Amino acid sequence: MGTLYLVRHGQASFGADDYDKLSALGHRQSVRLGEYFAQKGIRFDAVLAGTLRRHLETLAGIREGMQHEGEHLPWEGLNEYDSEAVIATVHPDKLQRPTSPEMYRAHFRLLREGLAKWMAGMVAPQGMPSYREFVDGVAGALDHVRARHHGGNVLIVSSGGPIATAVGQVLGTGSETVIELNLRIRNTSITEFAFTPKRHMLVSYNAIPHLEHPDYASWVTYS
Repeated sequence: MGTLYLVRHGQASFGADDYDKLSALGHRQSVRLGEYFAQKGIRFDAVLAGTLRRHLETLAGIREGMQHEGEHLPWEGLNEYDSEAVIATVHPDKLQRPTSPEMYRAHFRLLREGLAKWMAGMVAPQGMPSYREFVDGVAGALDHVRARHHGGNVLIVSSGGPIATAVGQVLGTGSETVIELNLRIRNTSITEFAFTPKRHMLVSYNAIPHLEHPDYASWVTYS
């Protein structure tokens, strides 16, 4: 039996002109996760990652913390959906940069509504695949892990949407549950699957053992 660790990227630059890069805290979170893996003696037989900048920067931070170089397999099917394109399907006017709790809540209300309609096939966000194609990209990564790495430790670095989708597939949940899982996943959290050549099994979801010490209480983020 193998173990698959699905890691969400570190804190990105929510509200900035370029979301797709880690904040300074996001880099520290990633390095700290790598230190945790090293302290636990965890090494990876294979690594897959989405191709977004925040995925690659998170993986680089993990490797820095582990003090271990290595190759990885780029996997576009692990890339996140475009949240702005999703929101535009239900709110055509460009949103202002959120500066208050109320504006953040409004942003995520619209995102939840847009995701539900995209998943149901009711809207087609500009520049994005269909939801079925998105799911197939995630499923392809899981199939690859089962087929190629039985008995090994595998790391996937991705985003909240693909990780929530993977959990939903393993548990057989509906789209509403996938959305709730997605919107609650923390930066650099670990979701763990055990796997055989036939199936994946959920062991834990959204865990942050590397940030449990009180010194890291302010490092827990969601964006």
